[in-house]
Amino acid sequence: MARIKDPNKEPGRIKQMWQVFQMTRRYDSLVVWYLALAVLAPIGLSIVLALLFASGEGQIVAFVIYIIAGVLGAILLFLIVLGRRAEKAAYSQIAGQPGAVGAVLKSSLRRGWIASEMPVAVSPKSQDAVYRAIGRGGVVLIAEGPRSRTQRMLDDEKKSLGRIIPNVPINYLYVGPDAESTPLHKIPGALGKFKTSLRKAEIHAVNNRLSSLGKNALPIPKGIDPYKVRSARPR
Repeated sequence: MARIKDPNKEPGRIKQMWQVFQMTRRYDSLVVWYLALAVLAPIGLSIVLALLFASGEGQIVAFVIYIIAGVLGAILLFLIVLGRRAEKAAYSQIAGQPGAVGAVLKSSLRRGWIASEMPVAVSPKSQDAVYRAIGRGGVVLIAEGPRSRTQRMLDDEKKSLGRIIPNVPINYLYVGPDAESTPLHKIPGALGKFKTSLRKAEIHAVNNRLSSLGKNALPIPKGIDPYKVRSARPR
């Protein structure tokens, strides 16, 4: 009796990785070369080390261990590179759309940072927005849109926050079409570059103070739904 396939059954891990690879290759022509290097470099290094340090008599076990370590390293590096390139490709598809920064803050924010996918300020006319992240670098206001249109929004929000948390550093991050702007996939890394000024307890204290005083996020501007946009990565 033939088995009936369950349409709701999730694909296996190998199939998932293949789907992620296919999606990434459509938007990243260099992914094949990066993945090839990720596989060949650890295996090649393990072979060289095995020949140098485990090529004598009675060292067959050590030789095999070097090769196995190289293969395992290649698999790990392959998954890391595929995940990073897939994430970059996924974000390239939503770049420039309202709510894109919120999608990144929801799915890729690093530990030690608190942020909402909802903006704290939105321009009704242009749909430009300002998001807020709180972490070791203090408060970071992230502008989504051209710098010429969002600069005043940032300054107004900074002035408002300065009255509530006068001793906390407030930094800016620009995400938009300008040449000096930060790309979507680099937002988590850019947040980590700000000088450390708050401890863990202080981060939560600042977040609680802003939340209690009504400095909550506004509704998301019309555009993509950050709940449906997640970086594609192998499980």
